[in-house]
Amino acid sequence: MKKIYLMVCLLAVAILATGCGVMSGTQLEAMFRGNGDSGSTATAIPQGEDMVTISREEYEAYQDFSELVELLGAAEENYYKDFNRDKMIEYAAKGLMAGLEDPYSFYYNPEEFAEMWEDDEGNYTGIGVLISANYTTQQCTISRVFEGSPAQEADVHRGDILYRVGEDLYVTADNLQDAVDIMRGVPGTDVDVTFLRNGEEITKTITRREVVVNRIASTMLDEQAGYISFYEFAGECEKEFETALNQLIAQGAKGIVIDLRDNPGGWVEQARYVADLFMDEGEACYLVYKGGAEDHSEYRTKDGKVDVNLVILVNENSASSSEILTGALRDKANATVVGVKSYGKGIIQAVWPVGSKGAGVQMTIAQYFTPNGYAVHGEGIEPDVVVELAEDDNGMYQFADLNDDVQLKKAYEVLKEKMNAKE
Repeated sequence: MKKIYLMVCLLAVAILATGCGVMSGTQLEAMFRGNGDSGSTATAIPQGEDMVTISREEYEAYQDFSELVELLGAAEENYYKDFNRDKMIEYAAKGLMAGLEDPYSFYYNPEEFAEMWEDDEGNYTGIGVLISANYTTQQCTISRVFEGSPAQEADVHRGDILYRVGEDLYVTADNLQDAVDIMRGVPGTDVDVTFLRNGEEITKTITRREVVVNRIASTMLDEQAGYISFYEFAGECEKEFETALNQLIAQGAKGIVIDLRDNPGGWVEQARYVADLFMDEGEACYLVYKGGAEDHSEYRTKDGKVDVNLVILVNENSASSSEILTGALRDKANATVVGVKSYGKGIIQAVWPVGSKGAGVQMTIAQYFTPNGYAVHGEGIEPDVVVELAEDDNGMYQFADLNDDVQLKKAYEVLKEKMNAKE
């Protein structure tokens, strides 16, 4: 009976593994009171008016968790002091997802899940930076410092490496979330953050406060060339983008540079929405699921598009939805891609709640391909016009800087050539 009770405690973990619907405690207990005979079903002993019959496959799936049950029982009986059972179950769930050996699939505890949605809304308390994590090098790079943020006031630069938070946490791609949790906190409190800049350690004491994130910035580069810097696919960025695009066209733009450098991606639907502004009926990308099943229906575009010349800027940190948008517009809207090869994240994650306490899960469910069938994952998108940065160029430019930003300058030149050729 104690084993049955412990298995009830591990229900959330079991649900993650089997994909079964939520069962009552009585049902779950009934499972493990089933007979052990061979056959296609395991039938529970009646308890009052309740009796549950499950398949042998389901019964054996739950039996896979016997070691977890045994470990939890051992802790209850033998551990030398009180412990948090819920925390043990949480770490079991995290470990279960870690077993996929996929850095993009993981379990969120209730606090993390709520924080993830808070990030998407674009208002939070922290220092005001966007961080790009490289899972190959494990380096975490500041890809954006928000306007008016505490980080900007502390002279944190784009391109700085996030090295240490507090005294003890040395930051890697694997523990980045822990670092983010520390940098957030109560408004008005301080946090020490150490960065690497040109190999030198720089420690800043930064006061946390509310940060408002803008995902889009735009301007005219001249009378006919517009510029939209697109920072991430989150919040209502697709509507912000459409508003910026319409404003630029109203100001006379015949061509647009879309700057996706350092854009780590986000929601695929938002990439589809933006692609649809420049495409006729078709698809922004198609998906390939487990077993090779193709889906060409999920991210469709419709007739009706803005008739402008397009140049897209990408770099090594342009990933995921940024690559979806880039691939779609190069394949179907005659966009020219400028910069350096993109990151190469060509897989898609789904996010959904699990259990009843507010937890959630993110899991890779498919690989995506551009409309013309190019597989981005592990490959990236090679620009049509390659523009490398010089070794001494740290990429810390002012917004829309046509003097020092060599990649933007080249994108602007390419756009002018396209517009002149069209006249």
